[in-house]
Amino acid sequence: MFVSDFRKEFYEVVQSQRVLLFVASDVDALCACKILQALFQCDHVQYTLVPVSGWQELETAFLEHKEQFRYFILINCGANVDLLDILQPDEDAIFFVCDTHRPVNVVNVYNDAQIKLLIKQDDDLEVPAYDDIFRDEEEDEEHSGSESDNGSEPSEKRTRLEEEIVAQTMKRRQRREWEARRRDILFDYEQYEYHGTSSAMVMFDLAWMMSKDLNDMLWWAIVGLTDQWVQDKITQMKYVTDVGVLQRHVSRHNHRNEDEENALSVDCTRISFEYDLRLALYQHWSLHDSLCNTCYTAARFKLWSVHGQKRLQEFLADVGLPLKQVKQKFQSMDISLKENLREMIEESANKFGMKDMRVQTFSIHFGFKHKFLASDVVFATMSLMESPEKDGSGTDNFIQALDSLSRSNLDKLYHGLELAKKQLRATQQTIASCLCTNLVISQGPFLYCSLMEGTPDIVLFSKPASLSLLSRHLLKSFVFSTKNRRCKLLPLVMAAPLSVEQGTVTVVGIPPETDSSDRKNFFGRAFEKAAEGTNSRTLHNHFDLSVIELKAEDRSKFLDALVSLLS
Repeated sequence: MFVSDFRKEFYEVVQSQRVLLFVASDVDALCACKILQALFQCDHVQYTLVPVSGWQELETAFLEHKEQFRYFILINCGANVDLLDILQPDEDAIFFVCDTHRPVNVVNVYNDAQIKLLIKQDDDLEVPAYDDIFRDEEEDEEHSGSESDNGSEPSEKRTRLEEEIVAQTMKRRQRREWEARRRDILFDYEQYEYHGTSSAMVMFDLAWMMSKDLNDMLWWAIVGLTDQWVQDKITQMKYVTDVGVLQRHVSRHNHRNEDEENALSVDCTRISFEYDLRLALYQHWSLHDSLCNTCYTAARFKLWSVHGQKRLQEFLADVGLPLKQVKQKFQSMDISLKENLREMIEESANKFGMKDMRVQTFSIHFGFKHKFLASDVVFATMSLMESPEKDGSGTDNFIQALDSLSRSNLDKLYHGLELAKKQLRATQQTIASCLCTNLVISQGPFLYCSLMEGTPDIVLFSKPASLSLLSRHLLKSFVFSTKNRRCKLLPLVMAAPLSVEQGTVTVVGIPPETDSSDRKNFFGRAFEKAAEGTNSRTLHNHFDLSVIELKAEDRSKFLDALVSLLS
């Protein structure tokens, strides 16, 4: 059931208990977790934190800990499947689920006793009505009236029997019709996968309601929202609306440094609203590297071609930036150039057909020296979490990423920024090689691209978030490179090797790249159907249903089934 009063029905319930926190491996979940940890610290709530990267880990962790806890909190996992069916908990276990995955499973919505959904009601959830989905099993207590039959004529008996048979037949027909209608309603409701309001924002709202919101918490809410935007999980409209909500909180928390009396000390944390350039990590890199490795600019200049490189040089000349300045670290650029840099770049970008070169975002200052944009922190945290370094386990990476969000661990954040640069470079190089060697092929209803074993940097794309980001960027670049109008409107299915020993690949489905795209993804259900129809050995282990693991030998029959399903 949906929780209407988060403070009363959630926070005050767990405040006096020991709780178990399951947190998914994505940046928004980490930010929500940081906010909740800060609240728990204020009120001395005892909790145990368990990172989970998929359904298997969630089940294993739950089995391991279920004896010791009664209250479980799930962040960014658990809303879009029948949770009680998967975990089989005891009757008295209670789950609080704060998850951005939509659609929410109907059993979770209508279970009042054990499932409490910490989900904003203003997201248009369109949950089907209870009576359309559930129906009490009516016992057919149609006895043939044995007592009263004794003295009555045989003809009366027959008439009554015929009436009963007609009534039963009508009942069966109604039930069949209801079941057919239920199937249609559920299919329409569950067909597309999409994302709702960021979990970090939901948790920040809770902190604000209890007057315990701090600047740090506000920053984590901003990073959670920016993560959704960077990964194309929400529409531009939703992003701008939520930025507006957070902007009001930013002005409330950070207005003190305007008058002399209440001026903040140099060392304080300041958050400000920015209308900044859409260039990845440019303040921690050189402008040239950032232009080359940001998907938005790389795709529009077509930097994988010689002509594209020329256009980039023309663009820089139009802005009036000398190459010597552009290729050195941004921090070391001439101050006179940096002053009006954003306006100059925006003006030239408009001439080159890049109308959205600047976006609404936020930045944070730690004292004078350290300044980060929200997207910098998203890229750094994501790279730390999916770092392929041999000695780090999933849990170690999770803890590193969680720590990098605290201002006391800036060294970890800077390490994350270096990893992110490496990741972005590898992404653009892989895209260039895919497009130059025509690896993106049209399969009819969708585009398909498969990364071969032995591709440089392949290990960087074995994790789901990195592979999804690569796939999204590849699709955007392909749309700009292809002359075929029909291909511009197609979705993309991408496969990358996962484990050579086990012979498995990760397969990701990305919705079509159009301006009006509502970011809804139909691949989750399509993958399930295609796997069922061909008995392909697949593992639907990820919280995003559009990411699956598949045996390499079953790939061709799986794709054939997918083609016929979507045609």
